[in-house]
Amino acid sequence: MEARGKTVALVVAAGSGSRAGGELPKQYRRLAGRPLLAHALSALHHARIDQVQVVIGEGQESLYHEAVGALPLPAPVTGGTTRQQSVRNGLTALADGAVGQVLIHDAARPFLPASVVDRLLDALEASEGAVPVLPVVDTLARHDIILGDSVPREGLVRVQTPQAFRFADIVRAHAAWQGAEATDDAQVARAAGLDIVTVTGDPRLEKLTYEEDFSRAETLLAARLTPRTGFGFDVHAFGPGDSLWLGGIQLPHDRGLVGHSDADVLLHALADALLGTIGAGDIGDHFPPGDPQWRGAASSRFVEQARELVERNGGRIVHVDATIICEAPRIGPHRDAMRQRIADLLRLPVQSVSVKATTTERLGFTGRGEGIAAQAVATVLMREVPDRE
Repeated sequence: MEARGKTVALVVAAGSGSRAGGELPKQYRRLAGRPLLAHALSALHHARIDQVQVVIGEGQESLYHEAVGALPLPAPVTGGTTRQQSVRNGLTALADGAVGQVLIHDAARPFLPASVVDRLLDALEASEGAVPVLPVVDTLARHDIILGDSVPREGLVRVQTPQAFRFADIVRAHAAWQGAEATDDAQVARAAGLDIVTVTGDPRLEKLTYEEDFSRAETLLAARLTPRTGFGFDVHAFGPGDSLWLGGIQLPHDRGLVGHSDADVLLHALADALLGTIGAGDIGDHFPPGDPQWRGAASSRFVEQARELVERNGGRIVHVDATIICEAPRIGPHRDAMRQRIADLLRLPVQSVSVKATTTERLGFTGRGEGIAAQAVATVLMREVPDRE
């Protein structure tokens, strides 16, 4: 039977993730420079998924918006005190959306291959539900302080998410559930009499639960990333004023810098370097000097938006190096403040930000004191091709 209606991925991201440690719920913990939730959402960019709906915990709105950035997603749904309640809240929010089938997924499983989505949706065309599974290959045994008898593993599988269901069926199943907290949605579906088939899962779908899981995931991501380098260069002339902006810091000076925005030549070069790592044009393409909304704008906004573009394209900024070329003002007294400001804008440790200064021995326009030039180099680790196998 062919499924009808929209296909929606319902992502459950409402837990506290206390077993993973740290101050943040694990779905917002950074993995290779991006929140775990952002990785999970990127993996759901699939031609057969029409919509992604996220369920978050109460009070997590600011963390959610920081994690998703400018992704075109509907407003998040607030979950409950248990996973099952969160799923029910998400399903209720989707009830009027002409949904035909739903993939219920955990944010703590960020590495979803597109091939698993295809297998689930193919199976759902003839079944009421489908789940990805992997065989149990290790010896199983009972354990109570000391090791007990082994347990036969034949016929046992490890169940993963996302789990796929016809929407109306899983809504009715959750409404009818009378037991204790269910371990997953397939358990709820089976209790309602639905027949659930299995498809081949993937080892990359392992759930991140403990600190060592995050360490393993960092290693996995590092192996899939390749370095890219972007270069930026900018020049601004001196003009009237008693201060200027440089590296995100306002410096006292007997002249200002002329520009449509705040004319921060260093941050402009840095934004261009970041855009260069993803082949996204230059600062003029994204922030045209003829656009009145950028008149007098803080150049920190340009750098933050360039950083978000890099992250949305699957990149992780790992290092930036900049050189300021001028006769005055003196950069040395302000270098550390510039490094810290840039580190804050890029969410990097200050050790990953280098700011240097030099002169041209009074040669050229900078040597004549007519303006300031800056160049910047950004290094980004990038997943070259999204996993669509």
